[in-house]
Amino acid sequence: MTINLAGAEWFKSSRSGSAGECVEVAWLEAGHVGVRDSKNPTGPALIFTSTEWHTFTTDVHDGKFDRRT
Repeated sequence: MTINLAGAEWFKSSRSGSAGECVEVAWLEAGHVGVRDSKNPTGPALIFTSTEWHTFTTDVHDGKFDRRT
């Protein structure tokens, strides 16, 4: 399946600071989610299914990617 990003409305988290090192997210057709580097908006984007995005965000929330010190 090809996802058209031309009309995507990208946004950053409200918790994103002014440092400019952020990712942007867009809700796409057929329940897909796009993720891109805000410093390179014309560069490549990662595309996730709704299930993949849900799994990823749940894992982030649950601390599964936290660095262990």
